Amino acid sequence: MTLDDCTDYIILKTTEDGSNLNLLKLQKLVYYAQAWYLAFYDARLFEGTFEAWVHGPVSRDLYKRFVGAKMLYSTMSRTDMRPDFDPSTISPDHRLHIDNVLETYAGLTGTQLEELTHREDPWVKARGDLPPSASSQAPIDENLMKSYYRAQLS
Repeated sequence: MTLDDCTDYIILKTTEDGSNLNLLKLQKLVYYAQAWYLAFYDARLFEGTFEAWVHGPVSRDLYKRFVGAKMLYSTMSRTDMRPDFDPSTISPDHRLHIDNVLETYAGLTGTQLEELTHREDPWVKARGDLPPSASSQAPIDENLMKSYYRAQLS
């Protein structure tokens, strides 16, 4: 699975369900899909890293995909999926994992998800002593993501 596959699948599922989706929320849902996959399976769902930006974890590659076309609070729709995206190319196990993440988090707004990530160790520790409004491109440690979310299971 690729980052783009995960992104397009999340856009597809949230728009099918009628959930509101903006770029902020999309970034957080993709982050949680990766974080929980690390926690459950000790492996990445897709290649790519996250950085501890002001508004929470951000995939720079996902940011680059939509820069110039979407702003943080821009609504996402099926027209934002790649034209050749085929959800059947995603394994049933990966779809189930993302569906479970969406069941937990898709009902929250992007702002609520941002606030949630701001209380969680992976983002907090990546930012260190920076003030909340300070710009940062600090990487979020995947080992910390894995251990933090795995600890939430108990």
